[in-house]
Amino acid sequence: MRWLCFPLLASLAAASTSPVTAQSPGPKPLRFDLTAIPVTRDSFVFRFRGAERGWAVWQYEIRPLEMTQQVLYTAASEFQPVEEERLRVVLNRLTGEPITSFHRVDLFSPTSDTVMMEHDLEVKRGEIAGRRRTGTKSGEVKITPVSKPFPPGTVLRDGYALLAAAVTNAAPGDSLAVPAYSEFGDSLTTLSFVAEPPTTVEVPAGRFDVLPLRTGGLRLFVTRAAPRRVVKGETLDGAFAFELVHSGAVVPSPE
Repeated sequence: MRWLCFPLLASLAAASTSPVTAQSPGPKPLRFDLTAIPVTRDSFVFRFRGAERGWAVWQYEIRPLEMTQQVLYTAASEFQPVEEERLRVVLNRLTGEPITSFHRVDLFSPTSDTVMMEHDLEVKRGEIAGRRRTGTKSGEVKITPVSKPFPPGTVLRDGYALLAAAVTNAAPGDSLAVPAYSEFGDSLTTLSFVAEPPTTVEVPAGRFDVLPLRTGGLRLFVTRAAPRRVVKGETLDGAFAFELVHSGAVVPSPE
């Protein structure tokens, strides 16, 4: 998932996505239960080297259908002054299977001609398909069709924070892994977490007992009791962090 900020995701992409064939032996299969995620709207503050630099809002909604249920996970964020993001992921709440993923990133970097990246994808009958759009400073927009096999048991990388909150089989010292599809990389990778010793963190929303989960260059602090959620995250060098400020009622998303 790219919702944080461009420097952070560059770190994640380099450190925590590796080809499935290169996965080292030993990790336990990652198990998760989306029914453990509460219906809520969580607001976060971004900090860079101690200074407030932006915000994020994550929202989890449940949509009952005739024979099943869906989780609608939306996220919006702004990391000043370089990036804005919008994310919308739909999953089967009972099986965890991904259904759709939309993600748009508007960014500015003096060293890059790219100012917009977007994908709109659907998983159906063992395939992930849709399109990817890339915009440049000149105003040109390149559209690339996407059509790839999507093996059973594969997750979407965009949902890594959602999956971290829903992990059911993490104990301190465990290494956990699951096949994942990188939406922006258009490739199969491995999403992995390493569970660290339990601790307690204090954020603007309160004090929480958490299990830290490390993935690449990022550490996520996940509550150890219901309601399950990520309440804090930080890069391993401590330069970037985000913290939960408030949890409230959802604002229903349009159908």
